[in-house]
Amino acid sequence: MAKSLKQLSQKLGYHFKNPALLLQAMTHRSAAKENNERLEFLGDSILNFIIADLLYGYFPEAQEGKLSRIRSTLVKEDSLAELARELEIGSYLVLGLGELKSGGCYRTSILADAFEAVIGAIYLDNGLEACRQLIELLYRDRLAALTSESVLKDPKTRLQEYLQARQLPLPDYRINAVSGESHERIFQVQCIIDNFPSRIGTGYSRRKAEQDAATQILELLLLRDKNTDD
Repeated sequence: MAKSLKQLSQKLGYHFKNPALLLQAMTHRSAAKENNERLEFLGDSILNFIIADLLYGYFPEAQEGKLSRIRSTLVKEDSLAELARELEIGSYLVLGLGELKSGGCYRTSILADAFEAVIGAIYLDNGLEACRQLIELLYRDRLAALTSESVLKDPKTRLQEYLQARQLPLPDYRINAVSGESHERIFQVQCIIDNFPSRIGTGYSRRKAEQDAATQILELLLLRDKNTDD
């Protein structure tokens, strides 16, 4: 564990009455018998419930199937690992020697599990309302950006549909570069459309980099449409 857990508490904006719970949340099964697996199990259920409750309020007209699809985008492994990286949770993980050497602190699955374990630890420390306050804070920007339609389709699909509707050429995605260690690859992918400026996206996978590039292109196209209308 490279950093003090007090720093992680500060990042979370939450002070633990029982700091041992946070230590357990950061402890991977490779490091100790008393690890974060049970807390992860608890945190997973709590996170799903609170996100469902928040979405129920955000989208009063949405049907069950649509709400379920939106929730799945917010609580999937990649999304949780992204939140964990924002909090630098990897720097606080307690890992066994094997996981430490293989770069476990960067692994998506381990980061996502640790994030859920933190939610479970806060629940045991101070109840459901404390969890809700933290989750609402951490997801605030993501929830504010949501629309019930946009999150159901990934950026590549939305860009393709935009171009097809206007009978424009479809995009071409090309890998520009791959960097980083084997456990933490960073992909750079260029999105190219005829007669339009290209954009380069980055991500921990080729798919993520393609989606990032597609998002940038789509934003430019929508901005151009808005300026044309004005």
